[in-house]
Amino acid sequence: MNLTVYRLAKHLGAKMGSIGLFFALLPSLAMAKYEYNMEPPVSATGLSAYHLHNWMTMVCLVIFVVVFAVLGYSLYAHRKSVGHKAASFHENTLVELAWTIVPFLILIVIAVPATKALIAMKDTSEPDITIKVTGYQWKWGYDYLKGDGEGIKFISTLSTPQAQINGQEPKGENYLLEVDNPIVVPVNKKIRILTTANDVIHSWAMPAFAIKQDAVPGFIRDTAFRVEKEGTYRGQCSELCGKDHGFMPIVVEVVSDEKYAAWVEDQKKKMAAAAGDPNKVWTLDESKAYGEKVYATNCVACHQANGKGIPGAFKALDGSPIATGPKAEHISRVLNGKAGTAMAAFGKQLSDADIAAVITYERNSWSNKTGEVIQPSEIKAAR
Repeated sequence: MNLTVYRLAKHLGAKMGSIGLFFALLPSLAMAKYEYNMEPPVSATGLSAYHLHNWMTMVCLVIFVVVFAVLGYSLYAHRKSVGHKAASFHENTLVELAWTIVPFLILIVIAVPATKALIAMKDTSEPDITIKVTGYQWKWGYDYLKGDGEGIKFISTLSTPQAQINGQEPKGENYLLEVDNPIVVPVNKKIRILTTANDVIHSWAMPAFAIKQDAVPGFIRDTAFRVEKEGTYRGQCSELCGKDHGFMPIVVEVVSDEKYAAWVEDQKKKMAAAAGDPNKVWTLDESKAYGEKVYATNCVACHQANGKGIPGAFKALDGSPIATGPKAEHISRVLNGKAGTAMAAFGKQLSDADIAAVITYERNSWSNKTGEVIQPSEIKAAR
C-alpha cells in the first residue's frame, strides 16, 4: 500500500511538481497515527503534571487567539486601502500598565499550581523503599538500600536482540525499551530514587511517573514516586551521554505486595547462587562459557562480538597488548577502567566471578590463546 502511494507520488511529482506530490501523499497521511498528548500518568504527581500541562496549553491557546485576533482585526480594519493613515503618538500610560499588569497576573495564576506540583514532586520524605540508581555507559545499576528488598543489587541492560538493531529481524513490540533486569516495586508504596553516575551525566526519566532526574558523577540527587496502578512502565536515559545513549532503557514493573515479596525472595536466592563458593577453582571451559555471557552484556557494544572494536573509537581486544600481555595489567584495566577514555571501571558493577570469567574469555578468544584461567580469588586480591 505504502509502496504504491510512493510510486504514485513520484509519478505525479514528476508531472506536476510539489503540488502533485502533496496530493498524492494525502491518503497515506490521512491513515497515519498521530500521538498528540503525554503518556497517561499513573501517579499523583504525574496526574498533577498532566493536568497542569493541559491547563497551561489552553491558557497559551487563549492568549494566542486573542493576540492574533486583535492583530488580524487591526490589519484589516485599519488598512491603507480604506483611507486609514498611520497614527503618530508617543507613550500611553494605560496601554503600558495593561501590558505589564496583565502578563504579571497571568504568571501568578500559572505559578500557584505549578509551585504546588513542583513541591509535591520533590517530596522524598518517609519512603517505603529507597533505591540507588547509578548510570553507566550504557546501562543502569540498581541497589535497594531500604525496605523489604534491602541488599538486592543488579545491573540492568538493554535486551533488544542485536539482530533487530542491525535490521536483520523485524523489530519487536518494545524495541529499544526492554531490559534483562527491570526494577520491581510494590503498588501504592512510596519509592525514593537516589541518582548518581559512574562516568558522565545520565538522566533517569520515566514519563508515566512525571520523573526526569539527572544522574551526575560525584553527586547524589533524589526523586520519588508512588504508582497507583500495577503494570510495566518504560522510559530511557534522556541525557546525551555518549555513543549508546539511545540504548539505555528503564523498565519498572509495579506489582502487588505478594508478588513483590516473592520477587525479593527469588532475587536473594539468585544473588546467593551467583556469589557461589569464593574459593572455587574454575576450569578454562567453565570460565570461558560464563565469560562469554558477561562479555555479551557489558562489553560487546564497544569491542564488538568479533573483538575487533570500532576503529577510531574503541580499541580491539583481538591481539591487543592488554588481552595478551601480563594478566595483572588486564585485571587492573577491567577493575579500574582508564581515565580519559570510554573504558569504564567495572569493579563496582561486576562480581569477582564475573570479572574473572570475562577476562578469561577475552584472553582465550579470537586469536588470543593465552591458556590462562583467571580465578575469582585473584580479582578479590586485586581489589
